[in-house]
Amino acid sequence: MSEKCFDTPVVFIVFKRTRTTRRVFEVISRIRPAKLLIVADGPRGNIAGEAEACQQVREMVSAVDWPCELFTDFAVENIGCKERIISGLNWAFSLVEEAIILEDDCLPDASFFPFCKEMLERYRGDSRVSTISGTNLVERYLQTGDSYFFARIATTWGWATWRSQWQLYDSQLKNWPEIRRLGLLSEIFDESRTVAFWTRIFDKMYEDRGVGPSAWDYQWIYMSLIGNALTIFPRVNLVTNIGFGSDATHTSGEDPRLTPPVKSLAFPLKHPSHCIPLRTMDCRLQKLHYAPLTRRIHGKIHRICGGIFQAFRG
Repeated sequence: MSEKCFDTPVVFIVFKRTRTTRRVFEVISRIRPAKLLIVADGPRGNIAGEAEACQQVREMVSAVDWPCELFTDFAVENIGCKERIISGLNWAFSLVEEAIILEDDCLPDASFFPFCKEMLERYRGDSRVSTISGTNLVERYLQTGDSYFFARIATTWGWATWRSQWQLYDSQLKNWPEIRRLGLLSEIFDESRTVAFWTRIFDKMYEDRGVGPSAWDYQWIYMSLIGNALTIFPRVNLVTNIGFGSDATHTSGEDPRLTPPVKSLAFPLKHPSHCIPLRTMDCRLQKLHYAPLTRRIHGKIHRICGGIFQAFRG
């Protein structure tokens, strides 16, 4: 193991799942970040054994054995997935200017970290870019020899961004009624089905105003879309989701198309000669990931009682 510490801050969002948390933390430990920020939700009082599981996870991720500034934001009570992630990232970006963000079910390849570091440095201050994603579900469709590409629809299964971008996040989608009235999604997407899909999603996010579904990432996608921002995707998949199962908040039904194995990205990186988003990859991602995932999972979540909406990823 190298004694050198990784100098880009890492935010690790956890709850109660010891098995997945341990696997992700093992990779983080090998990277040895010089700054590690842990965000944890608190236990629900009506779930037997949850307090003990939460405590076990907190002890696990606090046991750093390398030179590290460890920051913790541990909720005393359960505040739910959505509000915990939003408040946790608000806290993290009050302390650091940029960060790599992992949840307890997002297992990265080691090359994910230097990739994010180089992208954060290269595009720092470039308002065209909002998100650096580690997950690539459309690799088999790519025809580029570059190390990464640009697209419009963001993903957050292992990602990185800057404080300046996170400060644009609006969980309430305050200007959605005006965007909707003007039909501006039709200026972003060609297919009427895609426009209808995101219209339904953003309607739901706007109407619930933070008291309904546990989703927080659709609002991040909204921010990127209306800001005409780009997401950077690696040429190969660098993060796989290991959280599919009955104990997950969002990903209860496993789909092998959404869990490709990770690969290592070769360095030095080959940079694109342009910043043109690949709309064909957006279309592939939309059909593969968002529409099916939402029909199978988020649609079901929206029909479940409000108490489930407050459950953190676990």
